[in-house]
Amino acid sequence: FRKGCRNWRWLALWWHHFFLLWSTIDGQTRYSITEELKQGSVVGNLAKDLGLGLSEIFDRKLHVASEAGEQYFSVDAGKGELVVNDRIDREALCGQSASCVLPLQVVIEDPLQLFRVEVDIQDINDNAPRFPSNEITLEIAESTVVGVHFPLESAIDPDVGSNSLKSYTLSKDECFTIRVKEVAGGRKVPELILAKVLDREKKAVHKLLLTALDGGSPVRSGTAQITISVLDINDNVPAFEKTSYKVSVSENAVEGALIVQTKATDMDDGQNGEIEYSFGAHTSDAMMSTFIIDHISGTIFLKGKLDFEANANYELDISAKDKGIPRMEGHCTVHVEVIDVNDNAPEIILTSHPKPVREDSPNGTVVALISARDLDSGDNGKVRLQLPKTSQFALKPSFSHNYALVTSGPLDREKVSEYNIEITATDSGSPPLSSRKIIPVTITDVNDNAPVFTQKTYHVYLKENGVPGAILYSVSASDLDFGENAKVSYSILDSKVQDVSVSSYVYINSDNGSIYSMHSFDYEKLKVFQIQVQAKDQGSPSLSSNATVHVFILDQNDNAPAVIYPSSAAMGSLSHQRMPRSAKAGHLVTKVTAVDADSGHNAWLSYRLAEATDASLFTVNLYTGEVRTKRAVSEQDDSSQRLLIEIKDDGEPIQSSTVTVSIILEDGLHEPILDLRHKAAEPSKKTGRITLYLILSLASVSVLSLLTFFILAVKCIRNSRSSSTCCMRRTDSDDYKNPNRNLQIQLNTDGPIKYVEVLGGDMLSQSQSFRSCMSPMSEYSDFTLIKPSSTTDFKEVISVLDASLPDSTWTFESQQVSLCAGSIICISLSYWMRGQCCEPIAWEAVQRDLLPPPSILLTVDAFKHWD
Repeated sequence: FRKGCRNWRWLALWWHHFFLLWSTIDGQTRYSITEELKQGSVVGNLAKDLGLGLSEIFDRKLHVASEAGEQYFSVDAGKGELVVNDRIDREALCGQSASCVLPLQVVIEDPLQLFRVEVDIQDINDNAPRFPSNEITLEIAESTVVGVHFPLESAIDPDVGSNSLKSYTLSKDECFTIRVKEVAGGRKVPELILAKVLDREKKAVHKLLLTALDGGSPVRSGTAQITISVLDINDNVPAFEKTSYKVSVSENAVEGALIVQTKATDMDDGQNGEIEYSFGAHTSDAMMSTFIIDHISGTIFLKGKLDFEANANYELDISAKDKGIPRMEGHCTVHVEVIDVNDNAPEIILTSHPKPVREDSPNGTVVALISARDLDSGDNGKVRLQLPKTSQFALKPSFSHNYALVTSGPLDREKVSEYNIEITATDSGSPPLSSRKIIPVTITDVNDNAPVFTQKTYHVYLKENGVPGAILYSVSASDLDFGENAKVSYSILDSKVQDVSVSSYVYINSDNGSIYSMHSFDYEKLKVFQIQVQAKDQGSPSLSSNATVHVFILDQNDNAPAVIYPSSAAMGSLSHQRMPRSAKAGHLVTKVTAVDADSGHNAWLSYRLAEATDASLFTVNLYTGEVRTKRAVSEQDDSSQRLLIEIKDDGEPIQSSTVTVSIILEDGLHEPILDLRHKAAEPSKKTGRITLYLILSLASVSVLSLLTFFILAVKCIRNSRSSSTCCMRRTDSDDYKNPNRNLQIQLNTDGPIKYVEVLGGDMLSQSQSFRSCMSPMSEYSDFTLIKPSSTTDFKEVISVLDASLPDSTWTFESQQVSLCAGSIICISLSYWMRGQCCEPIAWEAVQRDLLPPPSILLTVDAFKHWD
């Protein structure tokens, strides 16, 4: 027990100096309590004293750490009070140190803060004085002179201050009295004083009761039984040259080093004067393992190793006994002061573990709280901390070797996601000692990188007539961020393809970027379109980037040739043609014209005569479709000839269609018109008159057209809110959303067969086809207007005639053509009558003379006969 008390005494002394240093720091909170308080006893209102609200205790995770190792205190989170968490024994904690202060570190987070709280532990009188031994035996020669002092063993009282040992009392005996002697360190040693000469013959044994009293209230006491045997003769006590020796020894002294030489003398002679040295009877095992004494010479040597940090001072009780009977004993005290050397490297302590740091954290953000300590003293215990010069972090001093690790430079998780910060602690000793500690700091991600596509533009080539739901392409984007910030979802931005939302054409898998078709594509309707794909991450706020996917539809040979002349054949019945029997070889009977909605090789057409009543009489041009006579017609030829003409394209697989032409050979027909261009080139008076008539007709029709247009416009405006069989408002029909729709007027003048094609509307609306058919076998020319077709055969390809008709196509662009009530052709340059649209009607115009030039075809016909 005495050994333990001495260790605590030195430890308490060390803590005492440490706390004196900390007590100079401003802003510290100090409480004072007595030891042995019950668990849960309130020390003080910590939240109020630190200026914290009760909610902050939870939110900022307030916790208390004790530098003593044991967690003696805790915080009542509901009240913000510091309460006792465990039994506090001041004597076990601080020994007999005058001051017993427990330093606490109060750590709160978000942001990290460190507060120092000191709790002063006040002593209570909970220990009674007690002697090392309950039985004390002394042998005193009867010749001992009055007044001789006999030192007795001191009682031990772990309490301090007024509760510590104060006095001794001795039971009544006429030969002995008691005196208290105070030695170095404030220790009270009782001495038995001989007050009267002993007489062994009268009383050989004296029994005394020694009582030790403390200063507490109530007073506590301890007793020891003293048994004194009275001996004869040897009446001189060995006496030391000094009652106290003081010596200083370096803590790195080697084993066997000389500490001090003590010396005592005895005035007796012989064995009564022979002295033997030893440690006091109650020297602790720790001291006896550290020091050794020569029993003959009284020299003290170092037996073990010294450690200034464990014990800076030793107090040895040395006894000198003679060999007389009874043996006389003298005492002295040896004080050994241990000198510190720099044998302890600094230690780096993490007060709070590092928290993950956002990569966008500003400079000065607290990452962790650390402290440094060195068990050495003086310059050997002065510590400085250092970080690498290129570090993105810095150390900000707090108080008394406490530091905050803070950010000092820009952080980028995409470059460095975790830092291992090496902190070096170096003391000021000679030579200096140092230590290192690695602190891992994780950098958390911030959504500062947008997804990046592998390409800004993608080109996809897709065959038409594909299976709906087939994958078109897969786009891919990556994000340098982490977690949800790097999770990319794909979407298609809304845009229009031929006035229809692109989402009706394709859709995209939001997870992997695969683009799928919603339906089969038709090259003849749609040749190319583009998709705006957006890649968006899941960060907050989310970031995105776009890429363009160009989809090119590749043509397949999926359209058979469509016959546009003879028109009667296109309507599903036989085409009847008349031919004079006087026709010579090479006579142009008719011309079969077909178009193919495909493109390229798929639209290259060829014509052949598949069947004929008389194959020797007719031939079909492979490229132009012209049906001509191979020889002159004879009287033996049948008057009714039937031809089956096959039209094939150049695609794979080949698509074909047929048309049946019925030719009637008649006598008495006019001489056929071989070529309008040749006739136009022959000057005649009749041609001049016709030209004059045409000019007059053009002027008349122009005036009439303008007048009719004005009248119809007024009438349609008045009736715009009512239903009309003549006109309807454009806003009432989705087919007329675009007022600037182009019309294409195509005129064929090659050969005796004349036809005009008028195409209106965009690719999604119905085509409006107006066809004029003139036959050289009759004086009359039929001009027929066909209602809009519901098919798409003539959407794009009508505007481009077959390659076999060079220089035979006249196209009139940028005009809108419609028919309204009154049966007048209305020509508008840019608008469909300001919102009025008209349904075409069928009509026939009879023209007995030659056709006018193509440029005035639509305006010079005399409207004589109406269906």
